[in-house]
Amino acid sequence: MKILHISDVHFGPPYLPNVGSALLRTVPSIDPDVVVVSGDLTQRAKPEQFQQAAEFINQLPDVPRIVIPGNHDVPLYRIVERLTDPHRYYRQYISNELNTVLQTPDALFVGLDSTAPRSAISNGRIHPSQLDFCRDAFDRVPDGLAKIVVAHHHFAPAPDYLHDQTMPKAKRAINLFVELGVELIMGGHLYRAFIGNTLDFYPGAGRAHGIVIVQCGTTTSRRGRGREKEKNSFNEIDVTDQTIIVTHHIFDDQTGQFAPLSRHEFARGGRRLETPSIRPSHHSRATEAVESNQRPQTLRSTRA
Repeated sequence: MKILHISDVHFGPPYLPNVGSALLRTVPSIDPDVVVVSGDLTQRAKPEQFQQAAEFINQLPDVPRIVIPGNHDVPLYRIVERLTDPHRYYRQYISNELNTVLQTPDALFVGLDSTAPRSAISNGRIHPSQLDFCRDAFDRVPDGLAKIVVAHHHFAPAPDYLHDQTMPKAKRAINLFVELGVELIMGGHLYRAFIGNTLDFYPGAGRAHGIVIVQCGTTTSRRGRGREKEKNSFNEIDVTDQTIIVTHHIFDDQTGQFAPLSRHEFARGGRRLETPSIRPSHHSRATEAVESNQRPQTLRSTRA
């Protein structure tokens, strides 16, 4: 199963049309089975911004999708609306469901609305009722399916110098995810990507193998931070029976295209990665030949 993971597209003033067009050109070559959009579709939750976001999402491959709101998808300055009907335009243009479940032949995704418009504008919250929602969904998952959680806000800070605060009670959620056998957490919000493991931050939870964390940078806006300041990125995730492989793509201003920057491989289910076969070096082959009284062979290389 191949997942296209984009986030923080920010339709409105920060949106970069040339980067959005580059993404649409790149996606067909990835040929995803699932598209994940982890929040912040708009800059200020305006109806025209949601309409633009919806039109953009509809240009992505016609495959199963999971889309969740981010904190920018609820009004910041329209206070009455934020307190009384914060997801009005998200529901109108994107989806009536804020917490959602998507099952494919290979995985069960649970999308959680981590926005908290009445209590926390930026940091987000996951409430106990949403954890119950997770438990109900994952308790029914057939054997063999990967269990994946998607939320806009991060459950663990990026390992860099910006020192972001995580959601309150994030460890409570992580402990439940470990109990439920979740293998992958996907999110955005930080405006830079990082790929890691819950054991880097919560050493007591799931000591066997932890949970893979995949945060996406801003895919199409000028809001990049940290090492991705003024940069745009997305993730390509391959989930096989044995591994989770994350390829991080970044936009190249010189070529006007997205290109792979790094690749990260994780074994699934407490397994270990297979050791790649290592071809003998020129020196070792020559030594073997001398020791067996054979003439060393000439090694040839072909340049592409």
